[in-house]
Amino acid sequence: MTQDTKKQRAALAALEFIKDGCSLGVGTGSTVDYFIEALAAHAQKLDAVVSSSERSTEKLRKFGIQAAELASVGDIDLYVDGADEATKHRHLIKGGGGALTREKILAGAARRFVCIVDDSKLVGRLGAFPLPIEVIPMARSFVSRQVFKFGGQPVWREGFVTDNGNEIIDVHNLQISNPVELETRINQVPGVVTVGLFAHRGADILVIANENEIRTLC
Repeated sequence: MTQDTKKQRAALAALEFIKDGCSLGVGTGSTVDYFIEALAAHAQKLDAVVSSSERSTEKLRKFGIQAAELASVGDIDLYVDGADEATKHRHLIKGGGGALTREKILAGAARRFVCIVDDSKLVGRLGAFPLPIEVIPMARSFVSRQVFKFGGQPVWREGFVTDNGNEIIDVHNLQISNPVELETRINQVPGVVTVGLFAHRGADILVIANENEIRTLC
């Protein structure tokens, strides 16, 4: 079974969490793309859909689903998104696609956050995947110097601009033994918009597709 097939299976499994009249937040990434494709057949159940990125908004529009603004919807019932890494404690690294700030806003606004992944994303400790940090452009070098003190190697994602007009630093070679503490420390650095650690507000439900089954951690 290919990784894409497992992503698709995880995405389809998330459909069971959609209830009639639900307000839904949709994340960003290759696994979420499969979810959006499947969502078209269930769109009539939804009261509103809020997107975490321009990319996902375009994908939704392609399948006839209009994205609403979060400000007009308020809190959302359900947020579905993928992850670059996840642990059994449902702590996540997200932001490989650069949408981490809006993703974190939607996760915070959601009553339930369902994270959909294939089994390659499940790890014992976060940090093998470079940790994205969205930064105000003028603070890029300053934030990089501070993050270096935490033991990571920051690399500017050159040529990339977020939907918010900011830049991304990807921090390599971090051993993240305490995700909650590190998330707090990085968020306190001036110039940081968001760090791609989802530990304070991790997933409520982690849906994992492997070769043989769909596992759910909650």
